[in-house]
Amino acid sequence: PRFFSNDELATWIPFAALLELLPKELDSQLLRDSDLTHFDYFSLAMLTNAPDHRVQMKELASMTNATMPRLSHVVSRLEKRGLVVREPHAADGRGVDVVITPEGRRVVLQATPGHVQAVREADLDALSDEQASQLRSITTAVLRRLDPDGRMAASRPRPRNEDPA
Repeated sequence: PRFFSNDELATWIPFAALLELLPKELDSQLLRDSDLTHFDYFSLAMLTNAPDHRVQMKELASMTNATMPRLSHVVSRLEKRGLVVREPHAADGRGVDVVITPEGRRVVLQATPGHVQAVREADLDALSDEQASQLRSITTAVLRRLDPDGRMAASRPRPRNEDPA
């Protein structure tokens, strides 16, 4: 095998640490402030931004990079809280749509300012404008390899002036 060079290790080890620490940081804030995990929030945001606030279950799994069992568990939990409902997919009788409820939209919109602040504090505010530009370029290059078809919503290019939920 081709082992890491010292420079590669100096790049990879802090990046791997970031991959471990950042999700915990985002989950902590969202759980504390909104009783949502980051995955809950991300799923609700995808539904909030979808036409008619509905997405077929298998498409939502792709958009969030979730397995169907994981997504089904999360949707069941969100359903019990009244944040989403499942409905038959109109064009595919076997398919199921996940639809965000008005209460779900209220919860995700109410959670957004705190989530944005947590992302700023944990990540964005630590970067200069040049570093942020470099990070965009780097993550885009890596995502092209990991998700060449842009199946996960975060892998799809977003116009610079579009506000995410």
